[in-house]
Amino acid sequence: MQKTIRIESAIENLRVVENAIDTLTNDAGISQDCYGKILIGTLEAVNNAIVHGNKSDVKKVVQVEFNLVSQNLMITVTDEGSGFKPEEIPDPTLPENIEALAGRGVFLMSKLADDIKFNNTGNSVTMIFKISGG
Repeated sequence: MQKTIRIESAIENLRVVENAIDTLTNDAGISQDCYGKILIGTLEAVNNAIVHGNKSDVKKVVQVEFNLVSQNLMITVTDEGSGFKPEEIPDPTLPENIEALAGRGVFLMSKLADDIKFNNTGNSVTMIFKISGG
């Protein structure tokens, strides 16, 4: 099963992504535990793409690709921004960063997904979730 959606870079379009995840996980019979990880991780990635990647410019789009193969759901979120270097994001669990309001998204995504990869440009992330039924 493969599906691609494209949204304008506006926060209210997170609903479109949430609806797509609801439909896909329901149709595939994905467990509630997996659903929660997929939903939160994907919405965080899309939110980052809208706000940080595309700077909330509605002329720019965010593309979300869903690819369900066997027991793996791969979700790739790509924006039209200039990218970033994930390795340069400070660890939000370090004492000096505990009270920081930003910088938790990539950490959260890496904890929810079974695997996470960024492209060389840093404007696309692929999260892999190992799924289980019902």
